[in-house]
Order: sequence, then C-alpha cells, then structure tokens
Amino acid sequence: MVCLSALASCSTASTAGSGSSGDGAAKSTATASSRSGKSGPGADKSGRSGADHGTRNLDRLPHVGAEMGGRIPAAARQVVVVEGAGEDSARSTVALYEKHGATWDRARAWPAHNGKRGWSTDHREGDKRSPVGVFTLSDAGGVLADPGSRLPYTRSSAFTASRSWPKTHWHDFDLVIAIDYNRVKGTSPNDPNRPQGQSKGGYIWLHMDHGSGTSGCVSVSRSAMEYLLRRLDPERHPVIVMGDQGHLRAG
Repeated sequence: MVCLSALASCSTASTAGSGSSGDGAAKSTATASSRSGKSGPGADKSGRSGADHGTRNLDRLPHVGAEMGGRIPAAARQVVVVEGAGEDSARSTVALYEKHGATWDRARAWPAHNGKRGWSTDHREGDKRSPVGVFTLSDAGGVLADPGSRLPYTRSSAFTASRSWPKTHWHDFDLVIAIDYNRVKGTSPNDPNRPQGQSKGGYIWLHMDHGSGTSGCVSVSRSAMEYLLRRLDPERHPVIVMGDQGHLRAG
C-alpha cells in the first residue's frame, strides 16, 4: 500500500508493488533494496545551521503547548514541528528546531500539506486525516538514491507510485522519512507490520509534495526532504510533533 496523497482510501489495494493508503507507503515485496545509514552534510562545526535560516536561542519550542511539549523525550535534540492551519485543513507548516545547550534554534521552515481532511487524535485507516501526536523519526527511503541521509535509508523501486495516478503524484515517494506511527522502528518505511493493528492505519510518512492534501502523510518540497534527510541525526534522537493549531498549542 502507498500513502496516496488525497486519491484513494488507504484500505483499497492498487497495482502490484503499489497501492492506495491514506497512510503511507508502497507495500514492498522487493528484497533487493539498499539500506544505509551514515553521516551527511548540513551543519557548521557548532552543529547549527546558518543564522539567516532561523530564530536562535529560544527558551521553548514556539507554538507547542505544555500538553504536547511534555510528550517530547528529554533526549530529543531535533524536533520537527508540523503545525496544521486547522483541524479540518490540509495546509500546514513544517519547521525543524535543534537544541543547543538549554535553548532551541529554528533551522528551517517550509510550507506543507497534511491529510486532506485535516487531523485526528484517533487516526483510522482510510480517514484521510493525519494523526496528532509526538512520534520518533528513525528510518528513511525512497525511489531515488540516498541523498546523504543520516537516518538508515532503503532505496527500492517498491516505493514507486502507481502510474495510474495523476502525473502530479508520481514522485511523491521519491524521498520519504517514516513517522513512527504504528510501525516497527528499524525497518524500511514500507515494512507492512502494524503493531496496533490494521484498523489504526499506517505508512505515515514525510514525503515529497504534489501541491494538495494527502491521505494522512505530511508532504514538503524535494529540497525540504533533502535537507531533512541530510540533517536529521539518529544520535540527536529526532522526533516529530504534529497536529492542528488547537491540539499543538494546548496546555
């Protein structure tokens, strides 16, 4: 199944090696995929991105309230914040924050899309909503060669979007980062195992944007995906905090 952004129900199968999933990935049966994990470029010697790309020395993460902020692991030194425009909106903003000492810097921010029906605190397969919550980021992959990912990266043709979809969607899964919602960490993003069961959905990814809402994933530009892949570092315990404004800022 594939995280078909805004096309078909995630419970409806598509062509072999691909499928619809408001949740996210091509169901992989391929065994000949490459998986790597290594250091990548992106920071100066201090570990900070350029001063022209963000806000420095923040005491707390902007727009993240006590409720969601309290769920961020203490070890997390990189946080991707996805702030949805509204509970039923497909528009959002993605920002990467990095912690240095006791303060946070905003490294970059980008316009983004989320589930075409908005957000849910009880995500279900096929609801076309993105799950609200705090999730770790541990694995990546895609159709394209590894662009220098620090996260373990699986390259496989099994990520290829169905050519029965509109051409605007063909490159959605060229680069993906698995959001650890109802999946087994340490596996390819398109691993089919769902620890909480099928009804809770799965294949929730960060992936390339096609200009409109998704079936549950979060989508950003190719340049944003490349930056995140090169920047997110397992040793800094990256997580994603995601939800509409109301849920994100609560507390």
